[in-house]
Amino acid sequence: MLSLTRYQWTVFFAAWLGWGFDLFDSLLFSYVAPNCVPTLLGLPIGSSEAKAATLFWTGLLTSILLLGWAAGGIVFGTLADRIGRSKTMMLTILCFSLGTATCAVAPNIAVLILSRVIASLGLGGEWAAGASLVAEVMPERSRVEAGALLYTSAPVGLTLATLVNLLVAGVLFKNNPEVSWRFVFLFGLLPGVVAFLLRYFVKEPESWRKEASNTPAPSIQELFNHKNFPQTRCGFLTATVALLTWWTCNGFIPVISAGLAQTAALTQGLDKVATQALIEQWKTIASNSFNLGGLIGTLLTVPLAKYWGRRKMLFLYFLLSGLALIVTFRLNWSPYTRLYLYFPIGLTVFGVFGSFTYYLPELFPTRLRATGVGFCYNVGRLIAAGGPFLVGAIASSGSNVLHSALELQLALAVVPLIGLFCMPWVIETRAIKS
Repeated sequence: MLSLTRYQWTVFFAAWLGWGFDLFDSLLFSYVAPNCVPTLLGLPIGSSEAKAATLFWTGLLTSILLLGWAAGGIVFGTLADRIGRSKTMMLTILCFSLGTATCAVAPNIAVLILSRVIASLGLGGEWAAGASLVAEVMPERSRVEAGALLYTSAPVGLTLATLVNLLVAGVLFKNNPEVSWRFVFLFGLLPGVVAFLLRYFVKEPESWRKEASNTPAPSIQELFNHKNFPQTRCGFLTATVALLTWWTCNGFIPVISAGLAQTAALTQGLDKVATQALIEQWKTIASNSFNLGGLIGTLLTVPLAKYWGRRKMLFLYFLLSGLALIVTFRLNWSPYTRLYLYFPIGLTVFGVFGSFTYYLPELFPTRLRATGVGFCYNVGRLIAAGGPFLVGAIASSGSNVLHSALELQLALAVVPLIGLFCMPWVIETRAIKS
């Protein structure tokens, strides 16, 4: 990586910012949901009805986000192979930036859903364009390192979302939760500013320009021909397992940490203001533990992929993901300790995504790369979308919301363990040059 040219670093930084802000915008709703949902529904914040509604609508809106993300990933992935990676990346960043910011003025749930759908289209498309751009601009010797480092922006983006929520909801507007969530959403405009500045510095990769000028435009149908179907199946299976686990787990970190904080506050006899402050503090601890684990896990994919190979690396991450969920939610930990156990979950459930930024582009040739990456990474979200909705619907119907959420997170451990049975279809790409 140290031998990269100035332009290669510029491209990497542009894609790094794009993906970081992608995750930043996607997570903001999870943090503000306990205040946003009751306000839009006219329910008292903190009431049992508000808690149940928050669980249900968090699950439903997260699932809607993933459906829109999937559609955006497929559409913009194909577009990136037609009009270019750089142009598509900037368009997607503007799309999710404006969509998130408009959530701040939503007068009801219906408008909030529409705004989230607009944002989700851009969120889904950015990854395919950015990952393809980095894969094609980086030299062969640095591709794995660049891909993994690209994904380090994800925990950074999530941490930034955590800090923004803590600053706005936990400090500036801690006494006015009915309004604080609107100001949190306004921070979604930040990526749009970045996209506007970066469009002057990033050009289309030379390899894509040659392919685009000499070959016909790619189509999704090509992913299913005899030559490309094994790669498509491999990318789809591995991405689906990882996405279903990550979204069902991460989407409910704020809900679980808030429930644990409310239990502790009740034991300590804290008033409403102190309880709200404790909730925001515990959300931050759990999220930062998850994000720090994800950052380290992302970096660890580099030596594992280069020296063990991609298949063994994925096997290890899926195995340890299941074990981390079992240890965290099966054993009887104190509420405060359980917050920090999100670190090993992040190390595995989150960390495995560091490999997809280089592994999925390795599966497909240049002219079909963004289409293949966009399809595999985002169609998996169609299945992953069922996870958050199911958790929210079941947990919201129970009398003990926190207990139901913890039990369902334990059940989630079966997903990465099922992923181990997909290994016969996982293609080893360590020796592939592209």
